[in-house]
Amino acid sequence: MRIPCPICGERDRREFYYVGDAEIVNRPSPDASEDLWNDYLHNRENPAGVTKDLWYHESGCNSWLIVTRNTVTHEVESAELTVDIKGDLS
Repeated sequence: MRIPCPICGERDRREFYYVGDAEIVNRPSPDASEDLWNDYLHNRENPAGVTKDLWYHESGCNSWLIVTRNTVTHEVESAELTVDIKGDLS
């Protein structure tokens, strides 16, 4: 899979670190129940179709990207810098 980095251009997905669903980046509080932490750490949705994922360009420009892609066809529709969408994630 090739990801079109807005800064570096099109790159192989191995340059990036996949974080997960861009819509759900809500970590439980440190004092949350063991069941809530277990669910957060081990259970993920696996939708068929278009998703928005959070990726980190680890071997490139170190940018955080929201990648819109189709999990069925593996087509990448777009990649946008997170600062352009949500502001800085740090």
